[in-house]
Amino acid sequence: MSKLSLDNVVGKVDELPSLPQVVIRVMELTEDPDSTAFDINEVLSQDQNMTAQVLRMANSIYYGYSRRIATVTDAIIHIGFNAVRSIVLAASVSKILKRELEGYSMGQGELWVHSQCAAVFARLLAKKVKFRSVELAYTATLLHDIGKLILNSYMNEAYQEVIDTVNRDRISFDQAEAAILGFNHAEVGGKVAEKWNLPGDLVEAIALHHNPTMAKNNPTLTSLVHVSDAVILQMGMGLGLDGLQYPLSDDALQLIGVENSDLESLMAEIVDLFIDKDVFN
Repeated sequence: MSKLSLDNVVGKVDELPSLPQVVIRVMELTEDPDSTAFDINEVLSQDQNMTAQVLRMANSIYYGYSRRIATVTDAIIHIGFNAVRSIVLAASVSKILKRELEGYSMGQGELWVHSQCAAVFARLLAKKVKFRSVELAYTATLLHDIGKLILNSYMNEAYQEVIDTVNRDRISFDQAEAAILGFNHAEVGGKVAEKWNLPGDLVEAIALHHNPTMAKNNPTLTSLVHVSDAVILQMGMGLGLDGLQYPLSDDALQLIGVENSDLESLMAEIVDLFIDKDVFN
């Protein structure tokens, strides 16, 4: 098939829904040092469904509180502004990430499970390496495969050609995507992040999550996303058509300062969290 043009891709990006106004306002408030828990609660109370999702995720075993968190204000007090921002963003994108992606052989909900598992792992990994913002790592990893939503329809037609290119040329799946389609899903994901006016660090981490050594703005963040994605694929979460076709970068491991033994310990730690359905609803 003929390669896609940038215009084709950007046009498809515009078909994805924009972030809801409630989410945008919450993100603004959580960045404002003068904001209060009351301010955020007032915004979220305008969307009952979003409020319910925030409370459900805040009460998941990941946060580990012994008593139930009953209000958004309680959630903000107990888990903090940044964590609430992450939960709100996750709740807003969960619907589109739950779509079936036939072009990538991913059933309904598989991309969401993979993305959320990788994001939770990234949060733990970021804590271990003392990264300055664990919630930034969570958000970037949650959205790392958003470009697959755009390329899915093209992959329906091209998947066999892409797979044949991987096997014949012994290249990674994202390289084969670019060779056949003109863009890979990571690059397209960066376009989605730009459309949503997300910070440059996030745009870069999404666009280069398979090529972390190319990151200039925040290579540590990009490496955290790369490693977390690779680990969750190794654990069999949301493999799809391409899950075993990406190499784990040793340079990324070295940059963030972890070894395989560290990853194995975190993998053992995280298994129990994946049992909790509230993380994925």
